[in-house]
Amino acid sequence: MNVKPIGERVLVKIQEGETQTKSGLFIPQTAQEKTQEGIVIAVGTDESIAVKANDKVLYEKYAGTGIVIDGADHLILKMKEIIAIVE
Repeated sequence: MNVKPIGERVLVKIQEGETQTKSGLFIPQTAQEKTQEGIVIAVGTDESIAVKANDKVLYEKYAGTGIVIDGADHLILKMKEIIAIVE
């Protein structure tokens, strides 16, 4: 499936949370924090969008609309829900 956001929206692939601690313990999925980090896949048509494809971003905790594309979790976010670019 090919998804192209419109306007000030951004398509972000959700980064999976850590499943193992530094000491080697495995964290069950039910105990993991909801990740707030992702990779920008596509950007909308609005010229005010400050991110581009392949940027790693942080977004608000309960932001966006979740969708599944080719078995992977993605979010469609408004630009104002993105809080930082991770370099």
